[in-house]
Amino acid sequence: MATTSEPGTSARSAGAGSTAAVRRPSWGSLRRARRNRSQLATLLLATDAVCVLAVVLLLGHGDPAVVVFSVAALVVHAFAGLYRPRMDLSILDDLPLLAGAGIASVGVASIADGALGIGDVERSTLLVALAQTVLILCARAVVYVLRVRYRTAGRIAMRTLVVGCGGLGAQIVEHLQSGEQGLLPVGFIDDDPRLSAGERPLPVLGGIADLERLVTEQAADIVVIAYSNVPEMVVVDVLRSCQGLPVEIFTVPRFWQVTNTHRFVQSVRGVPLVQLRRPAFRAVTWPLKRVMDVAASALGLVVAMPVLLVCAALVRHEVGPGPLFRQERVGLDGRTFPLLKLRTMRPDASSDVRWNAQENVGPVGGWLRRLSLDELPQLWNVLRGEMSLVGPRPERPHFVEQFTLDYDDYLWRHRVPVGVTGWAQVHGLRGDTSISERARFDNHYVENWSLWLDVKILLRTVGQVLSAAGR
Repeated sequence: MATTSEPGTSARSAGAGSTAAVRRPSWGSLRRARRNRSQLATLLLATDAVCVLAVVLLLGHGDPAVVVFSVAALVVHAFAGLYRPRMDLSILDDLPLLAGAGIASVGVASIADGALGIGDVERSTLLVALAQTVLILCARAVVYVLRVRYRTAGRIAMRTLVVGCGGLGAQIVEHLQSGEQGLLPVGFIDDDPRLSAGERPLPVLGGIADLERLVTEQAADIVVIAYSNVPEMVVVDVLRSCQGLPVEIFTVPRFWQVTNTHRFVQSVRGVPLVQLRRPAFRAVTWPLKRVMDVAASALGLVVAMPVLLVCAALVRHEVGPGPLFRQERVGLDGRTFPLLKLRTMRPDASSDVRWNAQENVGPVGGWLRRLSLDELPQLWNVLRGEMSLVGPRPERPHFVEQFTLDYDDYLWRHRVPVGVTGWAQVHGLRGDTSISERARFDNHYVENWSLWLDVKILLRTVGQVLSAAGR
């Protein structure tokens, strides 16, 4: 079993365990937060759409290729990040992206012409593309000028908390108070402020442990993490506990003075701010995960039913009656549920408190484990909504309690539904392997979730099963 964490960290992790069941925000609060932060994105999309439509009506003359190009242009703009909310508004930053998007959209129209015969990409189409790009540039320049004026006038101001009451934090606050970024700093959060009361441009509202409460009390939209004396892992735990709040979190990277900036990094008067990803359950594509789970598990149960029946018969022959058994496991937000498996061992009353017991596994059980066929009944757990196809593997309550005390970050795995397979498992962390490594891989999955990551894990799982790489 893996080595336990350093002295002093277990208590912190245990304390964090009480907050690992991330409080889910209400739909009302999410809608308000999204409305506050998506105004710029909506405005830019509307501006581009009006410009595109105007050019199509004036110069398109009903050409299908022009219509295909125009629709493709809006889609490419979205993928290029031209509709993302941002602090710095510069038409010069948009210029290369808009030019590249125009070229890419002409390519899409050409492909549609060659593959589907939708219109002919002629010289007139290129003129339309040029006209749309120029018009969009001019319209966006006007929007940016008006937006900055609204910001500096205080008509657009998102309430902001700054973690770290030191020189850098004060510098950020002073820059934000100009209003150009559309953020309104309301106070510092720090356990041990470096600046004296007379040096602070804003009051210290509380310590890092109060962040979740202060975000709600101050109706904050933004949290900026600057440097402070609070240990980094303590800040990480607190930030994870705030993931259920409708707030965006930015952090100043280490060695920010030599950090390269790019269009996905915000900037406050030369200080780069990296936006932390939103929690998986706040992603636009998150509901599609459940759709994929229901469709795949229902189809999988139908297709695998003959295999399940054969496996159940073999299990009954080897271990006796009751080929299917239920075992209590810990799932999303620490809630327990009965996990279904094919029995691979003879009944043993102590198996619930023994780690990876193997003594009573027969030939059939070993074969089922190697091919992961003993996990097939969990498709029913997926269909019921107790599990997902992909997620951290669920563990028994006894071990969850033990590992939470012994290993950093273990309980934070439960921020998303547990899964039949997971990121740790496809990296060989199955059976008697390092618990700390599993927690690290599982939390990496939680922090970086996407539908494509789920698909990638499923494909790698199939490869491992076919190569009999299971337990």
